[in-house]
Amino acid sequence: MKLTILDGLALNPGDLSWDCFSEYASLTVYNTTDEKDVISRIGDSDAVLLNKIKINSEIISACKNLKYIGVMATGYNVIDVEAVKKAGITVCNIPAYSTDAVSQHVFAFLLNFSNSVSLHNDSVQNGDWIKAPVFCYWKKPLFELTGKTLGILGYGNIGKKVEKIANAFGMNVLVTPHHPNGEKNCVSLEELFEKSDIISLHVPLNKETEKIINEDAISKMKDGVYIINTARGGLVDENAVKKGLQSGKIAGFAADVISEEPMLENNPLLGEKNCVLTPHLAWAPLETRLRCLNIGLENFKGWLNGKIQNSIY
Repeated sequence: MKLTILDGLALNPGDLSWDCFSEYASLTVYNTTDEKDVISRIGDSDAVLLNKIKINSEIISACKNLKYIGVMATGYNVIDVEAVKKAGITVCNIPAYSTDAVSQHVFAFLLNFSNSVSLHNDSVQNGDWIKAPVFCYWKKPLFELTGKTLGILGYGNIGKKVEKIANAFGMNVLVTPHHPNGEKNCVSLEELFEKSDIISLHVPLNKETEKIINEDAISKMKDGVYIINTARGGLVDENAVKKGLQSGKIAGFAADVISEEPMLENNPLLGEKNCVLTPHLAWAPLETRLRCLNIGLENFKGWLNGKIQNSIY
């Protein structure tokens, strides 16, 4: 049994160990893999683990021995689902491993907007407090989360955890589930846009949701809305968000994901005022990545034993 890990650096920069897989297969680990090397590196492997490496019909046709793909993430849009189905390849992902970490990151963004901790720390460290004429000052208006309306677009595990945290802050919560199922605080997408002070995105990226935050959607939102995206960069029309930030329609935009990763030099949000960006790290706490690794191992062992779990189809 040959197992190849194609982009191990994403999950494991050195603080985890892949040795747990060696007990079940002959293991080869690549930290990163260029697109042109995917076929040669898979070679005659029976199984591969990957995070963001794209697997298409050409790769599947060339790698005749491939029987299992373990996606070490929740999203599996890198996989040509129809092609792997046709080839009879089992594909398993890692659902729900990052719920706590991503929800936590949503509120790191939101508290950054409400309290401007980084801005004021920089000001103090630059000596502004020493020069202040009174005991306190603030560089921009602060606001309380209590009583604000948070609109959650998508209501899976992460959306529900975000709601729980929002309730603890005394926020009002509206939800627009990807697939409504009688939720008590469920509203239409248009109503979510119209009534929310803050909108947090938690839907998958597909044809239906691509650029769901666009110029028309933004025009329906409150003046001074805050938008947070910890889901997928493709949910957002970045040029429309830039326009909204510059006009003041959007008071703040925060994202852990962008349309193309790593970021390109010409990304329209780069350097934009009131825009907070982090490099797709919401899922990256050590505890979260270890959970992902362990579920990935259980997925692989389950496949070997004929007890498949977390199959994508």
